[in-house]
Amino acid sequence: MTSAPGPRRDTRGIVDPAELLARVRFRRHSPAPALRPYLEHYWLIDWDLTEPYASQVVPHPSVNVVFERGEETGDSAVLSGIGLGLYTKTLTGTGRACGVQFRPGGFRPFAPAWPLSQWTGRILPLTEAFPATGPAERADVLSPADDAARVAALDAFLLAHGPAPDPAADQAMALVDLVRTDRAMRRVSVLAHEAGLTPRSLQRLFAAYVGVGPKWVILRYRIHEALERARPEPGAPDWARLAAELGYSDQAHLVRDFTAMVGVPPTTYAKALSVP
Repeated sequence: MTSAPGPRRDTRGIVDPAELLARVRFRRHSPAPALRPYLEHYWLIDWDLTEPYASQVVPHPSVNVVFERGEETGDSAVLSGIGLGLYTKTLTGTGRACGVQFRPGGFRPFAPAWPLSQWTGRILPLTEAFPATGPAERADVLSPADDAARVAALDAFLLAHGPAPDPAADQAMALVDLVRTDRAMRRVSVLAHEAGLTPRSLQRLFAAYVGVGPKWVILRYRIHEALERARPEPGAPDWARLAAELGYSDQAHLVRDFTAMVGVPPTTYAKALSVP
């Protein structure tokens, strides 16, 4: 198994990333070496707002563990399964969040008793997966002022819960990486052939270890790419060309999927990004 090369530098999945970065202090950090094969990164956010701000994300096919402290809400720790729709989080006052984004397929080795589909579309108290989590663990992660101490606390928390080696999890992570990095991987049947599995076996693997089906993953990464390409740069994006690159039969299908997820057509979204 190979570990992730380090925190991503892109903003894939974030709706209007420039607006988010203007309002909060957002950064990513790598976990301890033993955890890197299973995690994308840690993400830390601190905010101090004079008015509420609603951030929006088109979720990755990943489980997240989130420790949060708010002046109105106090401390919390949740397990966030893969979000099936647009996720909106309203931030108010001052606060901080310390999150763990697992690689798709990477959470199961920490909670092997349940298939990943158990968590899909749900946000639950972290005690559902890790019953011993309590106020002390939340404080360990949320109280330090510096990033290094928060990262160390997240490392300690996760290393106390595994991971348990699992070749099926390794296979699931590798296949999702293939979908994410190879734009030619557009059909479930082709992915199944690459994996040496029947389409039905591939579906079962993804349900147990990723939490959603392979077709869903392919479509979600298409929308992430479209969001990333809708940048306020000179000249409008060539949506017809992008649709072809992403494997859509025509531009209308891309527009339909983008609008269903983000709430506005891609041209409207791109135009709004260019407004100061």
